Amino acid sequence: MESRSRSTNDLTISIVWPLLFLFLVHGSHCFYLPGVAPEDFQKGGPLKVKVNKLTSIKTQLPYSYYSLPFCPPEKIVDSTENLGEVLRGDRIENSPYVFKMREPQLCTVLCRITLDAKTAKQFKEKIGDEYRVNMILDNLPLVVPIRRSDQDSSVFYQLGYHVGLKGKYTGSKEEKYFIHNHLAFTVKYHRDSQTDSARIVGFEVKPYSIRHEYEGTWNEKTRLTTCDPHNKRTVVNSNTPQEVEANNEIIFTYDESDVKWASRWDAYLLMNDDQIHWFSIVNSLMIVLFLSGMVAMIMLRTLYRDISRYNELETQEEAQEETGWKLVHGDVFRPPSNSDLLCVYVGTGVQFLGMVLVTMIFAVFGFLSPSNRGGLMTAMLLLWVFMGIFAGYASARLYKMFKGAEWKKVAFRTACMFPGIVFAIFFVLNAVIWGQKSSGAVPFGTMFALVLLWFGISVPLVFVGGYVGFKKPAIEDPVKTNKIPRQIPEQAWYMNPTFSILIGGILPFGAVFIELFFILTSIWLNQFYYIFGFLFLVLIILLITCAEITIVLCYFQLCSEDYLWWWRSYLTSGSSALYLFLYATFYFFTKLEITKLVSGLLYFGYMLIASYAFFVLTGTIGFYACFWFTRLIYSSVKID
Repeated sequence: MESRSRSTNDLTISIVWPLLFLFLVHGSHCFYLPGVAPEDFQKGGPLKVKVNKLTSIKTQLPYSYYSLPFCPPEKIVDSTENLGEVLRGDRIENSPYVFKMREPQLCTVLCRITLDAKTAKQFKEKIGDEYRVNMILDNLPLVVPIRRSDQDSSVFYQLGYHVGLKGKYTGSKEEKYFIHNHLAFTVKYHRDSQTDSARIVGFEVKPYSIRHEYEGTWNEKTRLTTCDPHNKRTVVNSNTPQEVEANNEIIFTYDESDVKWASRWDAYLLMNDDQIHWFSIVNSLMIVLFLSGMVAMIMLRTLYRDISRYNELETQEEAQEETGWKLVHGDVFRPPSNSDLLCVYVGTGVQFLGMVLVTMIFAVFGFLSPSNRGGLMTAMLLLWVFMGIFAGYASARLYKMFKGAEWKKVAFRTACMFPGIVFAIFFVLNAVIWGQKSSGAVPFGTMFALVLLWFGISVPLVFVGGYVGFKKPAIEDPVKTNKIPRQIPEQAWYMNPTFSILIGGILPFGAVFIELFFILTSIWLNQFYYIFGFLFLVLIILLITCAEITIVLCYFQLCSEDYLWWWRSYLTSGSSALYLFLYATFYFFTKLEITKLVSGLLYFGYMLIASYAFFVLTGTIGFYACFWFTRLIYSSVKID
């Protein structure tokens, strides 16, 4: 009967785990797509285009759309923005572009401007820095379809169109600047045959640079000779481009056409590189299996020795081998130096882990849709604030185990240390952005809101958690600690703390570095990243890898009679953050074309914050894994 029950359980596990795995990967493709409900439009209904920031992968400094003298509407109105949008530098405003649903428009004249020296210089600077114009229609971002030059000739989508381009006239060596002043928009829609209404499912553009011409003097009814639908003349190329120079006249025009399409967001989030993500998962799983084998071997050897001791069958060689970790039983739970600081970092790591896990679960189930701009950042900020209660609880519990009495001091440091360091770096970077007059600078009101969230909600919650944690009975050590510390024998070179800590960070980083490439690309090269199913799997693998590598190295450390494992367990897995920062440096010099000092400062400043957060997260996982491991092995052996 028992074997039948066990086989039933095995069958259940063998079915459930593959289904869970498929669910997570399936989630990476579909669960987060529905998002904000799109609007239904009747034929002839107005489609109002909104403009967003100007972005550049060369400078990483966003600017508002109307910082350049583009055609403005009668009155510029700022759209309501959430906290995440403001922190991302989004500045969404109305525009003069108005389409009609399923009614194509050709050669619509937007406005006519004459450049002076100042505006010409502004356009040239933005063209030289490869700035792109971002627009939004019914919560869908504007994209430029670009056909790949490889064999399958697949299409990928670039967010936004370039303000202009640099080039040379035939036979000339002088480089000129040309502006994209004609936009051929394509609105993809899905029509409901019963109601005859339609939903927008795509928003594309092909930009052209053309020097428009007309006869006579300019007025509102003037027809262009270069783009006139009555004479069947449309813009199909940029053979006569519009040059950007002072006193030049520029006429902005656009076309709009409609195309039937199947589903919303499909084209945007089409994955052409899913095989690489699968390779990343398999690569990470190999690391996990290797480490799991080592942990299992250590646990089996430990149990085997214990059994053999009870049966008095141990050999002289086995007894000599096991003297290491058992000999330090009277010192292994001795409180470490700077135990208060360790409690602070462990509590902060618990807070960060809670935020990351809940955010990933929400993302996999589709609550953080790409339609909801800034939703991911807003969710992470709010979750960080409310996870403060767990940070206070974890730090206070550990502090009481170390025989601490001033829990309020530890709670305050937990609430302020990590956020304080991040806020200081962020404040300096924001001042730099402000000095560049970029729209990416966070306004004073938003900064005040962040401080209010921090001290108004997060800090009190940390104190509540600390109070509850300190009121709990202290965690008791499985063995007694000697009054006099044991002398640590001289260690082999490979057990040197610095060497073993640096070695410990390699495998956790190796488990995530492929996925890290795609994350960095989405952040710094303005590409889509919404494959949260893959990312969730990689996160789970990272947590397991951090735990297992730290347990393995902690066991070797204890076997060499070195009982100072508290800080080393945190730093071993936390050192993967060093490799993350080194990889970010490598990515900067090999993949990015940033040349300005300010832009480089922004990149390394934000990557420093990301690496610091990664250190806190992975370090805490390693610490708790060793904490569980040491308590397990020392509580299960017989100490004479």
